[in-house]
Amino acid sequence: MTPQQYVQDKAAGSGSSFYYAFLFLPPRKRAAITAFYAFCREVDDVVDEVQDAGVAAQKLQWWRLEVARSFTGDAQHPVMQALMPLTQEFGITQDHLQQVIQGCDMDLRQTRYLDFAGLQTYCHLVAGVVGEVAARIFGQTQAQTTAYAHTLGLAFQLTNIIRDVGEDALRGRIYLPVQDLQQFEVTAADVLQRRDSTAFQALMRFQTERALAFYEQALGMLPSEDWRSQKPGLMMASIYRTLLHEIQAAQFPVLTQRVSLTPVRKLWLAWKMQALGRF
Repeated sequence: MTPQQYVQDKAAGSGSSFYYAFLFLPPRKRAAITAFYAFCREVDDVVDEVQDAGVAAQKLQWWRLEVARSFTGDAQHPVMQALMPLTQEFGITQDHLQQVIQGCDMDLRQTRYLDFAGLQTYCHLVAGVVGEVAARIFGQTQAQTTAYAHTLGLAFQLTNIIRDVGEDALRGRIYLPVQDLQQFEVTAADVLQRRDSTAFQALMRFQTERALAFYEQALGMLPSEDWRSQKPGLMMASIYRTLLHEIQAAQFPVLTQRVSLTPVRKLWLAWKMQALGRF
């Protein structure tokens, strides 16, 4: 299997909404975003799939060294072999990749966040940096587009947190800030034991309103000069925002089930943005 086939299989097999946006890109950009996304999946899977935290930490350390080696011309993993020929063309730096690893490392060391400011630091590493790299690959021409990409990445990650409350609880993780739990009188035990309540519903409405506000903020920050080039990110925004509305309409069953959109609907939303330029 070639490195290119490996990253293609990794991206397609994840079932992520991001994959549908990649389909509309020209070959070089599609190759770059697919390889970068495969890298993100590899390091994220270390945290999600390796049960022993010590082993997971060792694997992330291996990835730190692999990234450093790769930027000296000695890539060993097929993901890095696929990505490295494209890094200079699209402005992908070693620091970008190391920050993504740093964000995944936070998952090994921290299972609670005191306040939203602390959660934002985590979101910056695992989603904001990803958004920044994606914007470069898509064809960013304006400096302001970086701020848009970071804000949109934050909105994406907040959507993931809302969707995955129950799954994260099974891993002993709560990404909802402690201050928010206290404000709505929801205990950590309520979340970890996946107990629904009127208080939990109110908490989730608050989280959803916050995420939706960041979508609106991000869209308002995108310079008109980059609207066309950033359509893949806007496709993802359409899919993720629609998912968030679906979760809200279903009254937040996130403690016990994972709400998702069908592949056909994701493809339709992506095509609508590509062809018609609207959500």
